[in-house]
Amino acid sequence: MMAVPNILLAIFGFIVVIGPLVFLHELGHYFVGRWFGVHAETFSIGMGREVTGWTDKRGTRWRVSLLPLGGYVKFAGDMGPAGRTDPAWQALPEAEKARTFQGKPLWQRFLIVLAGPLTNFLVAIAIFAGFFAFYGVPQTPALISGVVEKSAAAKAGILPGDRIVTIDGRAISRFEELAIYVSVRPATPMALEIERGGRTIAVSATPGVREVMDDLGNPQRMGLLGVTPGLPIYERRGPIGIVGAAVRETVQTVRTMVDVIGQIVTGRRPAQELGGPIQIARYSGETVSFGLIAIIHFMALISINLGFINLLPIPMLDGGHLLFYTIEGVFRRPLPERAHDWAFRSGLAMLLGFMVFVTFNDLGSLGLWRTLAGLIG
Repeated sequence: MMAVPNILLAIFGFIVVIGPLVFLHELGHYFVGRWFGVHAETFSIGMGREVTGWTDKRGTRWRVSLLPLGGYVKFAGDMGPAGRTDPAWQALPEAEKARTFQGKPLWQRFLIVLAGPLTNFLVAIAIFAGFFAFYGVPQTPALISGVVEKSAAAKAGILPGDRIVTIDGRAISRFEELAIYVSVRPATPMALEIERGGRTIAVSATPGVREVMDDLGNPQRMGLLGVTPGLPIYERRGPIGIVGAAVRETVQTVRTMVDVIGQIVTGRRPAQELGGPIQIARYSGETVSFGLIAIIHFMALISINLGFINLLPIPMLDGGHLLFYTIEGVFRRPLPERAHDWAFRSGLAMLLGFMVFVTFNDLGSLGLWRTLAGLIG
């Protein structure tokens, strides 16, 4: 179990990492809504009772709430998480109704909701761009410098000097892409195309499994092909090249997330690897101890996670609202109120069930269940 100082560090790290990202996410909603002339009644960082706050000249109440878990922007005409319209909205004068969220065209409402997750991705791109501007863009060729004896690569017939062209049909241009792809697929057969002496050769390999401790001291199962790269290369690029590389890094991170989730859903990776707020707080606290650079990089990864999760088509999340708007756009009318309520309740049940599951995993990762088992035994 974590000691008291570690718990305090985890809480501090969680606030330092999650707080700014939630603020920027909600700020995306706020600014696009303001751009379209929607009045924001409340902008809250955290949930629950207000601790402190102020009201600006536009009439928006900016508040910091007691529980540092999430946040929200409440637009005029919107009743809250379910996205239902305030019944009093119909009685508003036209000029005032035009300043409400529901009074805007469908495409504007769509963009206001999309702005939150999109802001998270833009934050990650900005962070990666900053790293690449300072250190250079990693561009180590997917060229094999060495092959470990009796490794998966050796058994597949891969030789030093070979260049990896594709894995499972996915083009590989950098050794970094090869390492990421293989690391999240332990003991998973894969088809590779390699270039050797001007010829393209198809081989199959099944990466080995290696139990490792990551930088934060947490155990992980990683795939191991058994190849080594040449000397790392970091290219200096202009602004366009840096931004392009940052976008590519963000897309690569999302693809890796999708791959891992797919493995968990299909049973190829244990569901116990899913973490929740406690695990994020723990990682945040441990990352804080590594310094500013580690914190900023971790924030980029968490920002991508926030953007991705919020785009899932689950009611209550931004993705659920975007799904409703898409259906409304296709059929030229909104979902019936009964269907909307059913979707909201099922989405709420799904999210609560998921939170219980990942919290159970989090407590297990802290050793709680082993401790209780020892006490009972």
